[in-house]
Amino acid sequence: QVHVVESGGGLVQAGGSLRLSCAVSGSIFSINDMGWYRQAPGKQREWVTTITSSGSTNYADSVKGRFTISRDNLKNTVYLQMNSLKPEDTAVYYCNFLTGGIYYWGKGTLVTVSL
Repeated sequence: QVHVVESGGGLVQAGGSLRLSCAVSGSIFSINDMGWYRQAPGKQREWVTTITSSGSTNYADSVKGRFTISRDNLKNTVYLQMNSLKPEDTAVYYCNFLTGGIYYWGKGTLVTVSL
């Protein structure tokens, strides 16, 4: 069984920062790509960023230069450092990862950015 624990969401003013974490444990062999998606109220879930097992990263244009993804392979944890937050970044953020040929999702953590 695979367990996923996300943390770090909350309320922040525009221009502020938050750091999200997603820790994976349980019956896993190795984790390939890890990433973050988000779903704003009334909108579809959208991809935010991905990091490969070797550390290569990609970002959506909307967050490029403001968000940074990283991972600790020893801890099976992926992080999302979010700086210069904007109200339009308000969403539930979900971590996503591939292991054993299966994609898993976290339950999500809410990020609210106020004016």
